[in-house]
Amino acid sequence: MSFTSPREMLAERFHMAESYLSALNPEVNFWVPGTVIRVVAVGQNVETPVALIQADKAAEQVRAYDGAGRLVAAYPATIGSSDTPSPSGSVQVERVAIDPNYTYNPKVNFVQGDNHSVLTIPPGPNGPVGSIWIALSKPTYGIHGTPEPDRIGKNNSHGCVRLTNWDAAELARLVAKGVAVEFIE
Repeated sequence: MSFTSPREMLAERFHMAESYLSALNPEVNFWVPGTVIRVVAVGQNVETPVALIQADKAAEQVRAYDGAGRLVAAYPATIGSSDTPSPSGSVQVERVAIDPNYTYNPKVNFVQGDNHSVLTIPPGPNGPVGSIWIALSKPTYGIHGTPEPDRIGKNNSHGCVRLTNWDAAELARLVAKGVAVEFIE
């Protein structure tokens, strides 16, 4: 579940899609050590603790607020689907897992294809939940990363809130158990 190429690793590190990194560096062979490349300036990390998260389904956006109600971060997101919708109302953050294993249990989760066995997939940025899992108080639901950051907002999730790995990592640093998560229709 590790990175599949230096280009993929560099794109993730500098918060961009692989296609954009390639467009910025059209003649570059990313496999050659010491190669100089162009990247975007990722800016400063948010450091303010988050007291409330809003998952806005219609806007496909996660917004994070501090204790005074000020917006401290906004992230593009994929939030549920018509087949497997996200929860409604309010839930809470239960725990944060960095580089989590992913356990697929068709008796608890959705059934995927003809698989009816429990599977455990090792951690890594290319795992089904990326490199971060923020568990919510509604079982099997969470806010997590993705192995395909360029598909955020373009495809559906199985009910969870999907962010890029870098946005999920930032949010994970800012939340604690008990932080409210409101789902907005």
